[in-house]
Amino acid sequence: MHVDPTREKFGQFRGLPDEGPIHMLNLVRLRDRAEYADGTQATGAEAYAAYGKESGPIFRRVGGRIAWSGEFRLMLIGPEDEHWDLCFIAEYPSGAAFVEMVKDPEYQKAVRHRQAAVQDSRLIRLSPRNSGAGFGE
Repeated sequence: MHVDPTREKFGQFRGLPDEGPIHMLNLVRLRDRAEYADGTQATGAEAYAAYGKESGPIFRRVGGRIAWSGEFRLMLIGPEDEHWDLCFIAEYPSGAAFVEMVKDPEYQKAVRHRQAAVQDSRLIRLSPRNSGAGFGE
């Protein structure tokens, strides 16, 4: 399962050119029951909501916004048993803004809720580009 980036991957992230806005595709599968180290009782959804509430001000302060969100319906191509509870794209003004957020001491306190809530996830850095009328444009 994938919850946090490895030190190596975070280093690769920081090594990418910082050429303006980035999009972060988030696919999140929540635990039924959150798993807090201190035994706090909550559902995965409740813990993720706490993460959003506590990290939201930092996310917005660095210039972040939700560019797109949607509800998972069906895996048309891919593993049939793979599903995602949350699907969204977060936009940041730069890769440096994302790094600033995750290094913020208040964010680091809030991330415990994400770690307790998430069973599995994917976080994919994308460079936004203009949309075309067809595939691959």
